Amino acid sequence: MSRRPNFVVFMTDDQGYGDLSCMGNTDFRTPNIDAVAEQGARFTNWYSGSPVCSPSRASLLTGRYPGNAGVRAILAGHRKATGLTPQAPTIAAAVKELGYQTAIVGKWHLGLQEQSRPNQNGFDYFYGFMAGCIDYYSHIFYWSMADGKTDPTHDLWENDHEFYDNGKYFTEMVTDKAVEKIRQMNREEEPFFLYVAYNAPHYPMHAPRKYLDRFPELPADRRIMAAMISAVDDGVGQIVDELKRQGILEDTVIFFQSDNGPSRESRNWMDGRGDPYYGGQPGGLKGHKFSLFEGGIRVPGIFCWPGHIPGGQVIDEPCAAMDVFPTLLTMAGGDPSQYQLDGMDISDVLLHGAPSPHEELYWEMEQQTAIRQGKYKLVLNGQLVESEPAQAPVFLSDLSVDPGETVNLAEKMPDLTQELTRKATAWRAGIEDHWEKTFAEAYRSTT
Repeated sequence: MSRRPNFVVFMTDDQGYGDLSCMGNTDFRTPNIDAVAEQGARFTNWYSGSPVCSPSRASLLTGRYPGNAGVRAILAGHRKATGLTPQAPTIAAAVKELGYQTAIVGKWHLGLQEQSRPNQNGFDYFYGFMAGCIDYYSHIFYWSMADGKTDPTHDLWENDHEFYDNGKYFTEMVTDKAVEKIRQMNREEEPFFLYVAYNAPHYPMHAPRKYLDRFPELPADRRIMAAMISAVDDGVGQIVDELKRQGILEDTVIFFQSDNGPSRESRNWMDGRGDPYYGGQPGGLKGHKFSLFEGGIRVPGIFCWPGHIPGGQVIDEPCAAMDVFPTLLTMAGGDPSQYQLDGMDISDVLLHGAPSPHEELYWEMEQQTAIRQGKYKLVLNGQLVESEPAQAPVFLSDLSVDPGETVNLAEKMPDLTQELTRKATAWRAGIEDHWEKTFAEAYRSTT
């Protein structure tokens, strides 16, 4: 290796575990993402930090559980909304300290107040939008206007400069800008960290005809999902091709994941009917976005570093988005012990087939709390749909034989249930305490 590696981190939005062909999907293919997986390691038990957007992204970027990063819920999109701050440093800030160039292209969704913007949180360059979603062609944030008091807001930025580029499909804009930045940054002597945060396939369900025409046989809701993911897949292919053209593919670590499970929200279609959307697939797992059952938090996770990470790996070890920070920092020559992290360096998992360094993994979402310990997963007050009551106060599964969480073992295994309940409750209490002492007041003042 001639120099420290570059990093390209891909994040998709509301993409289900089962919506890549390398993850088992059969009704459409994602050849470019599949090729990245084949050249590296594909995780079958990779987890997001949360079943919703903002906390998941905060966990990836900070290497912390969302509550310890100061982002526990979907953040507002108005221009005074707080969110992530330098109090919880990002991986971009950490590698920037090592001399890396840093850039984000795409969706931020971690706050719009000055201290919460990308350029104040480790990124030299930002191109994209800051709210939770935009119209793919007008780049307007409509979602919060449902309250009857909030106006739609245009949301397209280059650094702190707002600009207009109406009529261009945002997925393609992200790809084009990412390719441009790779060319620019590769001219410099120092390596780079590029975060490519696609907003697809998050609502609204928009795709140009050329992508829809690839899937004429699919039903309408599935067809638009396939088209939007196909546009992302094309983009991944173009970005990888640019790394090859620049002669730096072997010097670049590529990581890919989705932020959470697929959305059932009726606003996906915007057709006024108010019925759930069924275009995304959790790959046989239970639950969707908002749920702490597997379908809400288990997502595709792929690492590729040609010549370093052995290709063709399928890794079943449970690991999580918060592990990306310490892993990449180690690869960059940094020291994760200098940061307050919940994630762990999984280099040995990737390079040497080591087991996961985690004894437990935890999640929280509103009244839901979950823990995974080995093959067992316990969910407290787990919801299948955010507007419905909890399926059960306590739900224990053996994921090694029941990844769909169909059988509740809580009564059959009372000792394990009690142990995991105690651990999950204690962890949640720690999150609540740290939140109240560190972040709660700032959050309340801007929501």
